[in-house]
Amino acid sequence: MEKNLKIVLWVSWAILFPAALCAAYYFWPPMIAGNELAIATFLLLMCIVSIFPIIVNETPVFFAQGVSISVFLLFGPLVEMILMQISLTVLLIKLRVGLREIHRYPTNSLMFLIVSVAGAAVYYAIGGTHGQTEFTLEFLTKVIIYAFTICLTNHFFLQHVIRGFFYKNKEKFFSKDFLWEIFTTLMFLPVGIMLYILYEDLGLEALFYVGIPFVGISFILLLLSNSQRLNSYLQQASEIGHQLTERLEVKEVMDVYIDKLTSMINADYAYIIDVVNDYELKVIRKLENGQIVTGTKETISVHHGISGLVYAKKKSVLYKKREHWAKLEKTLLPETIESLIGVPIVRNQKVVGIVVLASNKKRSYDYSQLMIVDLLTAYLGVAIDNARSYEETKKQSERCALTGLFNYRYMEKLLESEYFKLGSTQLNHLSLILLDIDHFKKVNDTYGHQAGNEILIALADRLVRFIGERGTVARYGGEEFVILLPNVDKMACFAFAEGIRKTIANRPFMIDQDIQTFGKRHSISITASIGYATAPYDAEGPLDLIRHADRAMYIGAKQAGRNRVAEYVK
Repeated sequence: MEKNLKIVLWVSWAILFPAALCAAYYFWPPMIAGNELAIATFLLLMCIVSIFPIIVNETPVFFAQGVSISVFLLFGPLVEMILMQISLTVLLIKLRVGLREIHRYPTNSLMFLIVSVAGAAVYYAIGGTHGQTEFTLEFLTKVIIYAFTICLTNHFFLQHVIRGFFYKNKEKFFSKDFLWEIFTTLMFLPVGIMLYILYEDLGLEALFYVGIPFVGISFILLLLSNSQRLNSYLQQASEIGHQLTERLEVKEVMDVYIDKLTSMINADYAYIIDVVNDYELKVIRKLENGQIVTGTKETISVHHGISGLVYAKKKSVLYKKREHWAKLEKTLLPETIESLIGVPIVRNQKVVGIVVLASNKKRSYDYSQLMIVDLLTAYLGVAIDNARSYEETKKQSERCALTGLFNYRYMEKLLESEYFKLGSTQLNHLSLILLDIDHFKKVNDTYGHQAGNEILIALADRLVRFIGERGTVARYGGEEFVILLPNVDKMACFAFAEGIRKTIANRPFMIDQDIQTFGKRHSISITASIGYATAPYDAEGPLDLIRHADRAMYIGAKQAGRNRVAEYVK
């Protein structure tokens, strides 16, 4: 929530809260005299019930309103407002709403205040009264209208005012929250009416006969809600597991995992940590406040922090507040973190990584969530293994084993794909450079094939560094290399080719495998003949581009004396 909205909220609460209580006292005088003990007992029951909230869509649903119906019918709206406000405070304390979210107090206070006023106004508008002991259809109808007015007003303000206006998270009116509101109203409306009627007949004994079962029902519904939440977690975990195993790249696997996990289990921070070796852990994926942070290079010793503890124990850990783990040394976590979960990624009985979820709130996580993270982390370990195997197989099929560059088969597919983009907004020109090392057979004959391989590897690295992200370098075969440059015209392509020629000719290559002087590093100077062609001017198809660049290299560079750049000429 924005700072300005918080200020508006607090000012509105400071004005409206006392004004609403004074108006209720003036228009609907309370019936307090002689009922002080009864009111205190009702308050105690409402506070006890508030300890057992159900969390639906991150919103607590509590059952004090079942008792508040009786309070309203017996003592009037002012007493009902005050008791609801006190029980609401108990609820927020139970939820451990701290200073960072203190704005939730005035937010919920105003909402329940408006709900109470709306319910009372409708009840009196339809002729409702207090102190009626006869259970008639007319009386029942008025109480039902009152209860559902509260239900609908509460849901409307929750969905459209609090979530929509303050949190910019507007949802459909008829949602899961709405169904829970209707369900709880139908569940506790009879209890509230029964408590009212029995109190009129028996006095405080009615609270014993109805209050204890009411608390029991609240507790049972809490268990039911937790069971449903766990089932929902398991179902989502299964779906996420399938999505992970479908991904074929390690990066995609980790991105899907961290995105889906944090959307299911709220986390202010999330980390995927790799075990680099036996003494160092490295953060390879990091999420902060809902955003994935790229390029992180944070490392930590295996002996420090939460990740070090999980690595050493080979077991998951759950901490509900900071003082439980603050004694750990050199943690990567921000100082705002309170509760956290740490889970090892285990493959073949060895910890290969760690997952950490962290929240700024105390007691954000429970053991059911730890179990789900543990389950999903097992999926993650399998998915990463599969993705790495796929990437290695793909690399072997697309890369030259010696130089690590793309091979001719990959380049041929890329050239065809890029060529057919010509003329679109994506691509105006497509240039191709083909180079061949001059007199490379002489290098092999003089220094040995191992020395030749060293030169090929070093040249490949030099070409990749020179081209960078502006194009793609591939080994065409033997001592020939091809470079594809999208959106590079003839003039710019010549500049690239001349720069490559100079970086080869002007900088000698160092070798270690000289067969004549074994064990001694040797400097070798080489040159290259280079030809280039640019589409659409020099080619009518993708293969024409290679053929014409090859022709330029052979006729314009090789036959013209080598160590030069030649343009294809029709």
